[in-house]
Amino acid sequence: MAKDFTFKQFHINAAQCGMPVSTDAILLGAWANIESVKTILDIGCGTGLLAIMCAQRNSAAYIRAIEIEEKAFNAAVDNCHNSRWAPRLKISHCSLQVFTEGNNTFDAIICNPPYFNSGEESKTTQRALARHTSLLSHQTLMTCCLKLLNNEGIASFVLPKKEGLAFIDLLDSEPKEGAYLQLSRLTYIKTTINKAATRVLIELTKSTSLPVLKNSELIIHDGQGYSSDFIELTKDFYLKM
Repeated sequence: MAKDFTFKQFHINAAQCGMPVSTDAILLGAWANIESVKTILDIGCGTGLLAIMCAQRNSAAYIRAIEIEEKAFNAAVDNCHNSRWAPRLKISHCSLQVFTEGNNTFDAIICNPPYFNSGEESKTTQRALARHTSLLSHQTLMTCCLKLLNNEGIASFVLPKKEGLAFIDLLDSEPKEGAYLQLSRLTYIKTTINKAATRVLIELTKSTSLPVLKNSELIIHDGQGYSSDFIELTKDFYLKM
């Protein structure tokens, strides 16, 4: 069973959800470029963690979040309601495909997407929905993000390195008429300096012109504890940073 998690300014009750609070999600929520946008969509919000992190970081943005799994949706509603930013947070119980049929568009999208493309799915339905692409392929995710983003809007994701690079390769199959999704920022995550990157943070921009790619690396542990870069990125959230 997933554990609760207390941050500096809010608490996440994760007991009902298929996936616990993860370092991946915290990195994404702290890294995403959302400080100056007016509208944000959190796709597959789980406990509501990313939506709440965005609300903490951006004091004016209106934030929508969607979640298909019922228990996770209920947890997200409770967590957002119990946060100090509840008036700016709205959670919907629906699939991304259904949500995209509406007329909503956003300045920014944030998503910790399912990432297993093959192999045996988890035997727990909640965990399978959170971790496996059977109900939301990366191609569908990208196509929906293109429709949901305003021009010059940005979409931010976190994925394991292999799946993340495959996700980026999908950009070649997206429509190239008018504004389309283009890679604008990429950060490789290494647990220690001597290990290969295991995760990648990805930013896509919907634009008619090619953005300048910002490429970087983040090391979580530097041998003495958490690295200064990791602390700087997450210090507004972790209690002991």
